[in-house]
Amino acid sequence: MSTEGGNKAVIAALSANLAIAAVKFGAFALTGASSMLAEAIHSVADSGNQVLLLVGGRRAKKGVTAEHPFGYGRERYIFGFIVAVVLFSVGGLFALYEAYHKWHEIRLGHADSLAEGRWWWVPLVVLGAAIIAESLSFRTAIRESNRTRGQQSWPKFIRSAKAPELPVVLLEDFAALIGLAFAFVGILLTLVTGNGLFDVLGTALIGLLLVAVAVTLAIETKSLLLGESAGPEVVRSIEAALAGTEGVERVIHMKTMHMGPEEILVAAKFAVSPTERAVEIAETIDRAEVAIRAAEPMVTSLYLEPDVYREDYTPAARPERPGPAGH
Repeated sequence: MSTEGGNKAVIAALSANLAIAAVKFGAFALTGASSMLAEAIHSVADSGNQVLLLVGGRRAKKGVTAEHPFGYGRERYIFGFIVAVVLFSVGGLFALYEAYHKWHEIRLGHADSLAEGRWWWVPLVVLGAAIIAESLSFRTAIRESNRTRGQQSWPKFIRSAKAPELPVVLLEDFAALIGLAFAFVGILLTLVTGNGLFDVLGTALIGLLLVAVAVTLAIETKSLLLGESAGPEVVRSIEAALAGTEGVERVIHMKTMHMGPEEILVAAKFAVSPTERAVEIAETIDRAEVAIRAAEPMVTSLYLEPDVYREDYTPAARPERPGPAGH
């Protein structure tokens, strides 16, 4: 996946969240609604997350160095994981704390009634406008994701995507829309009934939602940080290119790993004829490298090991560790 589509979705989300955050803080200042404060902090957290994604994408473009011979492609995964941490702490935990704080004030009788304020209508207008803005941002993320999603379902796309930007923006925008709905219903019921506990409930639901999304993002980005293999279609393409190279009898085994969203490390052992000379083997390796890079341009690091295939070859076998003395 090209970073262009991801950056476009990130910038669209950042623009929407900055504007929405300012308006939400204004609405909270006028009304004191805890749902508005939770939503304002949510928008601030999302804005910071989008900045982190842009920074990670920029840092990932740094060239190869002696200290980092495989480049900096995983910077995008690291910043994606930081996004999950920020969303969990700044967004989710703060909303849960605010819900508890407001519930405590209501229980002690210190909370102002939202329904009695002269600005009671402001949160509903702000939330309605925010829903429209977030919907536009969400539409951009969906449109950019559809260019690479293919026939995959949305859950599978989020689980299998190697670039963190689009899944992060998709989940954040989805959570933002659901959170706005929680806040809208909570404030509306508070205005209708005069019971501030509905506002507290909306705030608590926002917090739980953000925690759930943050945990999901953390799990997915952790898998990328550990090192995921290339997708099945990419692996098949590389194997076909290698097996179809003149001089290659068969692929014995092959391993792949994403060093970044558009960077794949390939290590393969392939069989050559036992009568091949060193010069012929070197020419076979050169042809194989050209074929593999032509089939998959994302292959940035390629290591090929020629061997003579044996029927009893078991690449997965590991030498057994010696047992204790006397056994």
